[in-house]
Amino acid sequence: MGRRTDLHDELKDLLGTKNCYYQPPPSLRLKYPCYVYHLDPSYVIRADNELYGRVHKYILTYITRNPDDPLIDDTESHFKMCRFRRFYAADDLNHYSYDIYY
Repeated sequence: MGRRTDLHDELKDLLGTKNCYYQPPPSLRLKYPCYVYHLDPSYVIRADNELYGRVHKYILTYITRNPDDPLIDDTESHFKMCRFRRFYAADDLNHYSYDIYY
């Protein structure tokens, strides 16, 4: 699969802005709508006690003020190995979280 920087570029293209953040520090002021993502434990395949393959997993969160934003569905359909994880609302913002293997 691709590198994290490739994923970052693809997210910026999908969003149409540079509001994509990889593991942002708490002090960073985010601009909305945006993607925030961080690394999660990778999916590892082993065979005969050897590492056979690995796919990096990220937790991707799309944050928007608009609850009917078309990117909510476009995010899951754009990536081949992506699934919707959960929704939550906080601070008058809608958070849509996905598992993405890239």
